[in-house]
Amino acid sequence: MADHFNLAVIPARVRKPKDKAKVEAAVKMATRWIIAVLKDQTFFSLPELNLAIAELLEKLNSRPFKKMPGSRRSQYELVDRPALRPLPLTPYEYTQVGKAKVFLDYHIDLNGYRYSVPYQYVGKKIEYRLNYRTLEVFYKGQRIASHPRLIDKRKPATQREHMPANHAFLLDWTPERFTAWAQKIGPSTERLISTVLASREFPQQSFRTCLGILSLAKEFGADRLEKASSVALSVRATSFKAVRLILQNQQDRRRFVDAPIQLKIIHSHIRGAQAFSAPNEKENENAHSSHNGESSESETLRHGESHGSTNASG
Repeated sequence: MADHFNLAVIPARVRKPKDKAKVEAAVKMATRWIIAVLKDQTFFSLPELNLAIAELLEKLNSRPFKKMPGSRRSQYELVDRPALRPLPLTPYEYTQVGKAKVFLDYHIDLNGYRYSVPYQYVGKKIEYRLNYRTLEVFYKGQRIASHPRLIDKRKPATQREHMPANHAFLLDWTPERFTAWAQKIGPSTERLISTVLASREFPQQSFRTCLGILSLAKEFGADRLEKASSVALSVRATSFKAVRLILQNQQDRRRFVDAPIQLKIIHSHIRGAQAFSAPNEKENENAHSSHNGESSESETLRHGESHGSTNASG
């Protein structure tokens, strides 16, 4: 920034206010003559507040010095204004400079934004310059890549020339293209490919897996791949290796019957199904039991009476 405006910067020491005494004094004066005056007033718009500040600032700058002739305004006109220069033709651009490591997918990550570099630099540390328009990537002082600055984290900036030959063809593919291909094979394959695409933060990272799975139709046939996709979804195995193993082991030709889970619980506090029978059935049971009780009782009385009479006669 100093170079851009052709200025010299002389930093003050930490916790040494006397290094910038005039700046500290100006802050004190503004606090006394402007903030203190306006602190009890109410403003309903920013322009209204700025107008009040400007009036008080003009009074402060025109106020005569006590120990020397003139005022702040006269010193500005005499010393500062003649030394002023026009602003540069181009505005100053804030630039972020740093270092980053190139990942295995030949991209660097800057606050969630991913930019590609030539794949030969995988694993190496690079330097970068980032402004509000462009990103420049350097390795040992030599620029190796340049990108427009990204505004969407979902789409990495990948240049074809940065990719190995066996990766470059993936740029011509899209998630919709893989989904349409899988749809021609069957609904289970389509769901499997959609699951694989959704499993990564960036769909491009799963393109090789999708391509490998769909290519299995040439080796094993579309019907078997459709059945294998159903098996893979049921066991949540969505990798290319897992689907290939299902086909190689002919798991797609077996029938998987999901047996209902039966829990046998024996506990003294469990009443059982009979406790939840219909009320009418309970009433019938109670009536039947009471009827049986009455019959037994009457039969006992009859037998008792007969025995009693016999005994009496005897």
